Amino acid sequence: MSTLRSPPLPIRLAVHAVVYLGAFTMLLPMAWMVLTSLKTDLEAAQAPTWATLLPSVPQWGHYHEAIRAADLDRFYWNSALAAILTTVLGVAHNALAGFAFAKLRFAGKRVLFGLALTTMMVPIQVYFIFAYIICSKLGFVDNIQALIVPFLASGFGIFYIRQVMNAVPDSLIEAGRLDGMNEFDIFWYVARPIIWPAIASLGVFTFVFSWNNLFWPLIVVDSERSKTLPLAIADLSAGQYVDSWPVQMAAGTILIVPLVVVFFLLQRAFVQGVAVTGIKE
Repeated sequence: MSTLRSPPLPIRLAVHAVVYLGAFTMLLPMAWMVLTSLKTDLEAAQAPTWATLLPSVPQWGHYHEAIRAADLDRFYWNSALAAILTTVLGVAHNALAGFAFAKLRFAGKRVLFGLALTTMMVPIQVYFIFAYIICSKLGFVDNIQALIVPFLASGFGIFYIRQVMNAVPDSLIEAGRLDGMNEFDIFWYVARPIIWPAIASLGVFTFVFSWNNLFWPLIVVDSERSKTLPLAIADLSAGQYVDSWPVQMAAGTILIVPLVVVFFLLQRAFVQGVAVTGIKE
């Protein structure tokens, strides 16, 4: 029996170099933002940028100034509430729908799944038109509900969970039914522990989308009480609250902190989520 051999050392070194170079290019803008947030206004305005890459004396007060000038703590709470509720409820809906399409038999299954897939082909701007009309009819405009309800299910989420759920052996599902378990118990106690990395990955995707969402809140939010953090950062960057480049970069750094924390907490789920698809019956 032939065994797989590892590639030669030069090839491995070249692959690692490409990976590290790609990671460096992606992290460079973030590092520049953080370093700029610690500079004085004079240092940030100097050109070329690399002439003063590191701040002479870190200006940590810019973060407090950004929070105070734009009232970011209140907008932080609005974004956190919307992102957490959207993630929890959205992942629950998508996971249950994906389980139903993968393991249940019911009339119109293929038609409904095809309709779910077609939602991924509709431009997001067109989707927002109908979502706004529905939210307006329900009285959700300028309320937290408008930031959550339109994203409680998605074609991508349903398709993703359905594909992963197909890798769960049918014998386990049938064994659960023979033991008298109902369909929800089968999902929760049999399927969920197997596909939890995929569920966690979908949760990360959903959280990042909701946290960074700017276009939809720009449409449905009219007052300061419902404004989210990306809207506040956009106003801050436009000079509405303060006209300081380091302070604006400090606000941007504040915006990405939760995303970095969520990623590092669930980074293993991305790798394990790919491994789930390799389950064989």
